[in-house]
Amino acid sequence: MNEKIKLKLKSYDYILLEKSIKNIIKSIKYTGVIINGPIPLPTKKKYFTVLKSPHVHKKSREQFILSIHIRYLEIINANTKTINALMKIELARGVDVKIKI
Repeated sequence: MNEKIKLKLKSYDYILLEKSIKNIIKSIKYTGVIINGPIPLPTKKKYFTVLKSPHVHKKSREQFILSIHIRYLEIINANTKTINALMKIELARGVDVKIKI
């Protein structure tokens, strides 16, 4: 059962993202797989402009930026031990993981 598993991790906080990736690599390394990555993908940014005071000072505004950090991880020669190890991993709440087999 030699398969390739692709993981795409997203988070607003890059520190949580890096800790999660280290946790994943540490837990599946002993199963004898080849790991490509983590590959940092471009950060997506969303900009929001909000009025400070809705009635009086129309030109006074605040701007906020929301950054989404993305990392890509590829696991080659995955076996049942690897899949079982991935199922047991608990990640931080702020990290979203998409898995493709």
